[in-house]
Amino acid sequence: MTRVTSAQKIAAARAEGRPALIGYLPAGFPDVPTSIEAAVALAENGVDIIEIGIPYSDPVMDGEVIQAATVQALANGFRVADVFDIVAGITARTDAAVMVMTYWNPVLRMGVDEFSRRFAQAGGSGLITPDLVPEEAGEWLEASEKYDLERVFLIAPSSTPERVQRTVDVSSGFIYCVSLMGVTGARASVSSAAQAVVDAAHAAGAENACVGLGVSRREHVEEIGAYADGVIVGTALVAALRDGGVQAVGALAAELSGAAAHSDKELA
Repeated sequence: MTRVTSAQKIAAARAEGRPALIGYLPAGFPDVPTSIEAAVALAENGVDIIEIGIPYSDPVMDGEVIQAATVQALANGFRVADVFDIVAGITARTDAAVMVMTYWNPVLRMGVDEFSRRFAQAGGSGLITPDLVPEEAGEWLEASEKYDLERVFLIAPSSTPERVQRTVDVSSGFIYCVSLMGVTGARASVSSAAQAVVDAAHAAGAENACVGLGVSRREHVEEIGAYADGVIVGTALVAALRDGGVQAVGALAAELSGAAAHSDKELA
């Protein structure tokens, strides 16, 4: 199986003159089959990279909407090993790159090599690791090289130039640029700090810098896409899945990607 990487999808989007669109959904919410269908709906409606979050009992970075979704997934019996079936289910049906966002403890508990091997076998592109710093990532660096997986670390408005450089040096795929200090959540406007974080990543040599936290509307995607290589949407998609199911997820993805507007023009 040929795995599609986030770097490939970002490059393809750049060639089309647009930022890559990255969509986040929690694994197993509201259940495993529906989470696969929702992710496929993202890919069918213009999302380039799908980010699957592993539910965790102490989600320090997640806002209320995502926390509630992950709590429900855990209550419904989600287990970490289920994520491999979800990733395989998505990669078998789409050409999107599939990333997993996970706090580090679930990976450690399974074993870094074992998790990496199974994730690669499922067709996954790489891991986004919000609570893992490069200095403590030796085992992950080794496993990611062994299984050819992308490593996505985070930088924030508070990151020093030295921290940005260190993070860029060990990352692959893209740099996840947190646009504000705080937890995830859809907001009416995107923090003005986002461009400064992206600029810092690019200045440190990052080829791809993507912005997350707070994106919920098409105008946010266009605004961020003027300076970032990719735009990450999470809370708004999770709320759509909660309130309207798979169909609502697809409709919002089409709106965010501009596919809905393009379709309207074709019908006119």
